[in-house]
Amino acid sequence: MTLPEASPSGFGEVRWLSEIDSTNRYLIDEARAGAPTGLVVVADHQTSGRGRLGRTWVAPPGASLLVSLLLRPTVAPDRRHLLVMAAGLAMAEAVEAETGVVAGLKWPNDLLVGEHKLAGILAEAAGDALVVGIGVNIEWHEVPAELTEIATACNLEGGRPTTPATVLHAFLGRYTERLENLDGSRAAYEARLLTLGRRVRVEQAGGVLAGVAIGVDPDGRLRLRTDDETEVAVAVGDVVHVRTEA
Repeated sequence: MTLPEASPSGFGEVRWLSEIDSTNRYLIDEARAGAPTGLVVVADHQTSGRGRLGRTWVAPPGASLLVSLLLRPTVAPDRRHLLVMAAGLAMAEAVEAETGVVAGLKWPNDLLVGEHKLAGILAEAAGDALVVGIGVNIEWHEVPAELTEIATACNLEGGRPTTPATVLHAFLGRYTERLENLDGSRAAYEARLLTLGRRVRVEQAGGVLAGVAIGVDPDGRLRLRTDDETEVAVAVGDVVHVRTEA
């Protein structure tokens, strides 16, 4: 499959596959083999799609945009969070432009409509390369029973009909622009951040932090005011939005 027209982006070759185990795994192998920055791989179906913390990513064949991008960033390693945040922001903008569905962002890497997940991002390092994988639910006939409480799709949210190729085209152009202004992207990301002002639980390897999310620092870390009124900057962790009783 090809894009609907030449992509107005800084990305290069787009390889569109009918099926693969994982687009991230594929690009990590390509990165280690010396593939250049800007390589994009898309699949109609993944047999072993990966999410954060070892989770799986489940999507019916042809129902989602499943894409991974190879970057060889020149920014400092402690600012690579911003590259992933820019991807989430660019995808939210592309989805809104092409379907009309307005998605918010959950730190560090999910797109939500309400409390339901529309898209997820998994970034993985491979030497000096960074592979950014994104799965966006575009056109699902229904949400599988086991996911009804946590997932949604563009069409189920009343979005205009579209295709994965159209959303990809819009995303690549926006991501190129967002990568050129990471500080501006951080501010725009924060403006869409549903985590902001929420009470959250951050699950980390060394324990759990709880408090209120108060912002995103210049390096993309989540600023958290803990229950003992200490402010901390969280670089890594699984964030849970804590529901408060009315």
